[in-house]
Amino acid sequence: MLNNKILAETLSMLPEILKFNIPTDKILSNYFKQNNKLTNQQRNIIADIIYGILRNYYKISKVVKINDYPRVLGVFCLKLAKFDEITELRKQFMTIPWDDLDKIEFHNDDSSITELPQWLTERLVKQLGREEFYRLAKSLNQEASLDLRVNTLKENVANVKNILQADGIIASNMPYSPYGLRIDGRVNLLKHALYKNGSIEIQDESSQLATMLLSPKRGAMVVDFCAGSGGKTLMLATLMRDSGRIFALDINEKRLDNIYPRIERSGLTNIYPQLISHLDDIKVKRMHGKMDSVFVDAPCSGLGTLRRNPDLKFRQNEATITELRAKQLAILTAASKLVKNGGDLIYATCSILDCENQDIIVKFLEQNVAFEIIPIGEWLKTSNNLVLVDNKFLSLLPHIHHTDGFFAVKLRKKIK
Repeated sequence: MLNNKILAETLSMLPEILKFNIPTDKILSNYFKQNNKLTNQQRNIIADIIYGILRNYYKISKVVKINDYPRVLGVFCLKLAKFDEITELRKQFMTIPWDDLDKIEFHNDDSSITELPQWLTERLVKQLGREEFYRLAKSLNQEASLDLRVNTLKENVANVKNILQADGIIASNMPYSPYGLRIDGRVNLLKHALYKNGSIEIQDESSQLATMLLSPKRGAMVVDFCAGSGGKTLMLATLMRDSGRIFALDINEKRLDNIYPRIERSGLTNIYPQLISHLDDIKVKRMHGKMDSVFVDAPCSGLGTLRRNPDLKFRQNEATITELRAKQLAILTAASKLVKNGGDLIYATCSILDCENQDIIVKFLEQNVAFEIIPIGEWLKTSNNLVLVDNKFLSLLPHIHHTDGFFAVKLRKKIK
């Protein structure tokens, strides 16, 4: 239930969140740790309000200064959220200028407001055309579903679905990934027995499909070049049926450390995390020309995940995109050196911008003639007829595929 305590808690976080210096999910996580007496319901309402404000930032800024935090909160609660308890709160939370806000004319269905910054709007209109852009923009501003992947070495999808249903959690089979289930609504699966025993992991369907694209063979030597906390690493290891070796590389020790409890839960034994200091680390050089497959989930703008992280559109800009593009090409080039003749290389991002995706591949192939694109048309036939505009690439968009925005391409090193 919305009350003055929740409004006060929310208001106390808004100044830091609306500076966009720190990811919103980190601010929320830290705040909730420090205020551990808040109930799960209270936390959910606070998160809903904050993410709702971020998703409606430009609408709100049309009628109130965005740094007038009480009014920002009031506009959202009165004009967008329409909480039933709002009448009583007028008396309880007097710092919000309710009477002034009552006079504001506001239309929530204003189609001229896309809730994307101008620089991003211009890029996407040029890339997609105006009509397609508006469809994409609308979908990016909606809340994402909760996707999970079943660890098929421990459980099968049907059993997991039945167990969740018995616990009152309704899950549906994913349209494309045979390993995934989708849950509408908010559920804390991190405390569920299936998560604790490693039978499920949280993973968007787009990420699952990109990982499947590598199609690693049993007994193979595989590298996850930018492993992070290991979501794709775990799936690759499962696809290999816990055989062969998969080396999980990353330069961020804190991020890589997150993979160890996940490996323990999963029961997998073929994963070897490796902390590297730079692209020319000796650990990387020792793998040159020896790997059957290499997966590169490159650092990117993350703009394909705006449904989950709406603050990203304020933390990225033209300058950061330019910096990322140079980094992406350098990482892909370094990772390609690990691939043996006849081996495969996947380049993937959770971006919706061509300049981070297709353009990087064009540049890479110009500089690395030993590699060629392997069209994914044949592979798609095994994925429930997933329809794409260009069968060279796995290009996923939320308004078409109901996934995060995602890109992946399969490259193969020619046999000399």
